Amino acid sequence: MVMGEECVSGRRGGCGIHKVSAADRWMSSGGGRFDVKHVNSTEMSRLPTPMTNHTSHLSNSRPSAASAALDHVRSAVAICRKGCEELIESGAGRPIRTVGIVGAGIMGAAIAREHVVRGLPVVLVDSSTEALRHAAGVCTLAERGTPSDAGRVCYSLSQADLAGCDLVLETIAEKRPAKQLLYGQLAPQLADGGILATNTSSIPITRLASGLAAPARFCGLHFCHPIRRRPLVEIIPGAATSTNTLAAVVAHALYLGKLPLVVGDGPGFVVNRLLMSYLTGAVDLLVAGMRPRDIDAAMIGFGMPMGPLAQLDEIGIDTALHSAMVLGEVNTDRSDGAELLVALVRAGHLGVKSGTGIYTYPDGVVNQSVDGFVDARQERAEPTNGKLPDHRSLAAELLRPMVIEAGRLLAAKNATAAWQIDLATIFGLGFPCWRGGLHWWSENGS
Repeated sequence: MVMGEECVSGRRGGCGIHKVSAADRWMSSGGGRFDVKHVNSTEMSRLPTPMTNHTSHLSNSRPSAASAALDHVRSAVAICRKGCEELIESGAGRPIRTVGIVGAGIMGAAIAREHVVRGLPVVLVDSSTEALRHAAGVCTLAERGTPSDAGRVCYSLSQADLAGCDLVLETIAEKRPAKQLLYGQLAPQLADGGILATNTSSIPITRLASGLAAPARFCGLHFCHPIRRRPLVEIIPGAATSTNTLAAVVAHALYLGKLPLVVGDGPGFVVNRLLMSYLTGAVDLLVAGMRPRDIDAAMIGFGMPMGPLAQLDEIGIDTALHSAMVLGEVNTDRSDGAELLVALVRAGHLGVKSGTGIYTYPDGVVNQSVDGFVDARQERAEPTNGKLPDHRSLAAELLRPMVIEAGRLLAAKNATAAWQIDLATIFGLGFPCWRGGLHWWSENGS
């Protein structure tokens, strides 16, 4: 496998990709749209699992409550889709025929795979040969299922192979100076009128756009992790982002089969601000003496796909800590758990990727360093009268910081309507759809 100025595939003189127009396909066939039926096919298919395995949290719920919540979700998706279609009609953006992705890490590789599945050519660039080889493994199985003339990936060490791409998406580490340095290098590679986007989950778009020669053609395009199970994509305009840019990016996300949610700019946007308030609240309860497994069990019982502490390990404790620092400017609430996260990062306990975090892997037992930290602060809380904690009450307590944060987002117009909070939590964070989303649940108690 030859690498360097050539693509990993060994093709010379560019990547040898076929320029298949995503926009043309989308406009001609109407395909790729996030249909209201998607709620049935994807989210409703998950209902048997929580209903079968965690029936305790439904014991006090009437079937009509879940039905009303699902009707609300369908209505919210329909409103979102209509808004996307109106935005596309109002814009005159150039078709996105070829896509470049810079950064072949977990997110970059997964985003490339989404394009391959839809038969779209991708140029994936990274400075690491090993990262590109890993990404190739992620994309290869998806690529085998596409027509021979579409969905090909060029794996390259050279930014020159991005020349002529209609959309270049940056997915490198969450460090503003590094991102802005990269943008200066990428701008000359874009096609005439091409769009530059970032997959940042926390850094404000207007801030990243400072210094760009064409900020009107720059926006946030934030895919939610894990990409294969989270249909939501946050679309974030900066202060100078044009309607044409938004229209083109929204159409592209729809073609990928995603649900685009246009939200306001600011640290963490909507999804990450909600997520970090939830994770921080869970760590605060842990430090206060609540057992890790009780915390996670409460949210699994509520219907979440995993508990918040296991999710923190999955994301990476260092990544979460960095996000919390960025969000500090909009959320000044004191977190008792921050000291624990700092201690874990300093000790190299970063979560799944390092083998130890809140839990140890692959055995999944609680990390003794966490127990030691909590025990040094105070005695761990004991169950009252020998009973386990009330998981329903504990779940409500764990979600309370997220509900407060949702109110702040609505007040600041980062989210312009409550249904946006509900879609963000269901399709971006895995909140159980039969509870109607975070805001619906907080108002109706479904």
